[in-house]
Amino acid sequence: MTPCSLILTLSGILGLSIAPGAPTYAEIDGAVYGAKPNEQGPIGGGAGYTRIVTKGDLTATDLDTLLEALAQAKAGQTVFIPAETTIDLTARIYIEQLVLEIPEGVTLAGNRGHRGSAGALLTSDALKTPVMIRAAGPDVRVTGLRLQGPNPKRYLDHHRRSFGPGGDRHSYYYKLPTSDGIGTKHDRLEVDNCDISGFSHAGVDLNLGAGHHIHHNHIHHCQYQGLGYGVCHGTASSLVEFNHFNWNRHSLAGTGRPGVGYVARHNVELGVSLSHCFDMHGGRDRKDGTDIAGTSIEIYNNTFGAPQTPVVIRGVPQETCDVHHNWFVKHSGPAQAVRASEKTRVFDNAYGTDQPSMK
Repeated sequence: MTPCSLILTLSGILGLSIAPGAPTYAEIDGAVYGAKPNEQGPIGGGAGYTRIVTKGDLTATDLDTLLEALAQAKAGQTVFIPAETTIDLTARIYIEQLVLEIPEGVTLAGNRGHRGSAGALLTSDALKTPVMIRAAGPDVRVTGLRLQGPNPKRYLDHHRRSFGPGGDRHSYYYKLPTSDGIGTKHDRLEVDNCDISGFSHAGVDLNLGAGHHIHHNHIHHCQYQGLGYGVCHGTASSLVEFNHFNWNRHSLAGTGRPGVGYVARHNVELGVSLSHCFDMHGGRDRKDGTDIAGTSIEIYNNTFGAPQTPVVIRGVPQETCDVHHNWFVKHSGPAQAVRASEKTRVFDNAYGTDQPSMK
C-alpha cells in the first residue's frame, strides 16, 4: 500500500452515524473530498431524483398482473407498479420457488420519491429466497421500488457454532437458507432509486456481466454474518455511485476472480457496518493458489461514517486499486482506513472531523 495520502481534518459533529441533512463532502483548495450529489438528485435517491418513472406501458397492481405483464413485456417497454402497492411473494417463493424474471431490455418500475411516495413494496418472508428478481437478459432496469427480504439479522451465534472450535462446518452453516434481492448473469443491469433491505446474501448480486450501474439507492440491513453484502460481484464489473449504505456486513464485495472490478464513487456509509465496508477477496479466500484480488478497482469521493475499516483489499489486483479523495470520518490516517498490499495506491484522502472547513 502506498502511504502517500494527504491527511486533512474536517468539521462535522456526526457522532457514530451521519445524520440526515449533514454535509457529506468538503471542498478544500478546489478539490472535493467525500460524496457530492450530482444533477440527478440526492444521494440515495427518493424525493428530488430526476429520473423517477410515473407510468408504464403495462401496469401491475398485484402478483398475478405483475407476472402477466412481465411475460408480455418487450424490449424498450416499462412494467409499472403504482405507488404504495404491496406485493407479498412469500407463499409463491416458498411453495413454487417463484422468481420475477425481467426480459431483456425491460424496465420494472415504481415511483419512489414522487409526491412523497415511498414506492411500491415487493416483499418475501421466506428465508429461502434464492433471488427475488432476476434479469433474464441484458439492459434490464429496476427503478423506484422497495425490495424487502426475509432476513435483516446478523445471526452471530449461528456463525460461531458453524466455524468455531471443531472445524470448518460449511454444511451446517448453509442449513440456514440465504436470500438475494436482484440477480443477473447478463450485461448492463441498472438498479436505481430503490430501497433494498433484508437479504442475507446480497441486495444486488452481480453474478456475471459487465457495464452494471447501481446508483441512487438506499441499501441496508444485508448483514448475515459470513455473507451480508449490499452489492456483490461474482465475475462481474460495475459502476456503483450515489448510494446510501447502512447496516450491511460489506456494502461492496467481490470474489476477486480475474475480471472482477468496480468503480465506487460518491457513496455514503451512514454509520453502522458489521465488518469492513468495501471489500475485494483475494486468492487465499478462494484457495485457488493465487493472490489475485480482482482486475481493476477505483474507490474515490466516498464518505465513510462507520468506525469499521472502510476498505480492505485481500490480495493484489491484476492492474491496480486506487483509493483517493474519500472522506474517512472516523479514521485518523491511511493505515487505519485502508488495509491492502501491492498495487493499491492510497492518496489525497481526508480524515477526521475536527476542523471547520465543510461546505
